[in-house]
Amino acid sequence: MTAAARSDDPVDAGGADARPRFTIGEVLAALRDEFPDVTISKIRYLEGEDLVHPQRTPSGYRKFSTADVDRLRFVLTAQRDHYLPLRVIKEQLDALDRGEQPTRPEPPAAAPSAPATPAEPAPRPAEDATLPAAAFAAAAGLDDAQLADCVQHGLLAPAADGTFASRALPVAQAVAGLAQHGIEPRHLRVHRTGAEREAALLEQVVAPALASRAEDARARAAEQLHELGGLSAQLHTALLELRLREVLGPDAGA
Repeated sequence: MTAAARSDDPVDAGGADARPRFTIGEVLAALRDEFPDVTISKIRYLEGEDLVHPQRTPSGYRKFSTADVDRLRFVLTAQRDHYLPLRVIKEQLDALDRGEQPTRPEPPAAAPSAPATPAEPAPRPAEDATLPAAAFAAAAGLDDAQLADCVQHGLLAPAADGTFASRALPVAQAVAGLAQHGIEPRHLRVHRTGAEREAALLEQVVAPALASRAEDARARAAEQLHELGGLSAQLHTALLELRLREVLGPDAGA
């Protein structure tokens, strides 16, 4: 099946508009409210992994259809809510393209619990939940050696009992994605160092609130940290996007 033909197949098989009309910047704007961490680089990466198939204008610019945006939304939701590796997500999209209804794997449970009603979706693990190393690696798309490298180079830290916090899954998933491009955990120490320095800077900003004895001081500090963290991530993304545009040259917006 050609890329153009697959682009005409909406994820929900409900006849979504498949006419290519949106630029990559317009797609980013449409998705960012729901997925604040999505970037143009992320969309290009998902295209490179054969998960979305925008058409190209004669001058080489990408044009996305509503169906393409639906596919991206499906991929981003599967990553965020179900911690699925791209390989599994691609299998699900291929099944949908064939008119089948894929079975969505449930994320590993932190501990044995009563079975859920089959008709109900599996709940997303709580941020303070922990996963055994093997389950954590499987959910992130890492093998055992890659997980060990992440620990060795300070990207992930297991608990004393060898389990990993589910809130660290986005880090592990990002490492897994970069590994597909030959970027190993040892190359990523600069990210860890940068994050530690940013966190230390932001900690200084909220230190007075944390030192206060007011009852709502910690809540105010948490709110301020959340806002500062978002702005810091926005700055990092913007600076990286500018540098990548310089690398790609004048056609970077294509």
